[in-house]
Amino acid sequence: MPFTHNLDPALFTIGGVEIRYYGLVYVIGFVVGFLYLNYLVKSKRLNLTRTELYDLIFYNILGVFIGSRLFHCLVWEPSYYLADPLKILYFWEGGMAYHGGLLGVALATYLFWRRGDIRKRVSLARLGDFASIPAVFALALGRIANYINGELPGTVTNVSWCVNFPRADGCRHPQMIYSAIKRFLVLGWLMFLVNKRYKDGFVLWNMIALFGLGRFFIDFFRDDPRWLGLATGQYLSLIMLVVGVVVLLKYYRRDLKRIFK
Repeated sequence: MPFTHNLDPALFTIGGVEIRYYGLVYVIGFVVGFLYLNYLVKSKRLNLTRTELYDLIFYNILGVFIGSRLFHCLVWEPSYYLADPLKILYFWEGGMAYHGGLLGVALATYLFWRRGDIRKRVSLARLGDFASIPAVFALALGRIANYINGELPGTVTNVSWCVNFPRADGCRHPQMIYSAIKRFLVLGWLMFLVNKRYKDGFVLWNMIALFGLGRFFIDFFRDDPRWLGLATGQYLSLIMLVVGVVVLLKYYRRDLKRIFK
């Protein structure tokens, strides 16, 4: 039986200002991320001071929001936002691209790592391994927020779980939910790997490869423009997949063998 999307994207309103689920899920993501990284610092698995941990979280907050927002505005809808650049600052209206979010987090983490003597105490690959866990969690919550907002509806379908979205014609695949499920599955796999203590960087490159693989297939359910049968996001995801697999095979072959023993 088809579902009808009638969710209000606003959690509540204070003084005429809407507090949206979209913002709430990111707050939850960063709080959980802090708690996880704080646990690693306390258990001596991540050699950072408390002040450095706060700085890392701050850098990544900026990286996620600036990277994902700019990527969405300048890659997916450039004509709309360049006509009124001020709307780029309207985060609460939605419109965050995860490819940009990943790039933003990667750059922010690198800039943090370059500070002071941090690079002498923690390898960039190890920092990437641990940062990937809360990053994937936040990205999974972000897809749930996309669904609540009713944005990014999938292709028209007649499957029994299709959804009638208010701003789209026809019953659609809830591809945002597919993507959220994929990300939670990847998160579970990464948490399994990080507790096995493989070579630094192994968890990070698993994330990159699996995100590329999952996004490539899920994008067949997205209603995006296509070129030679594939959407732009699929080409970007293929790059992620190929690079991730090549790095894993070249530098982490022994760790891969450990998994399949």
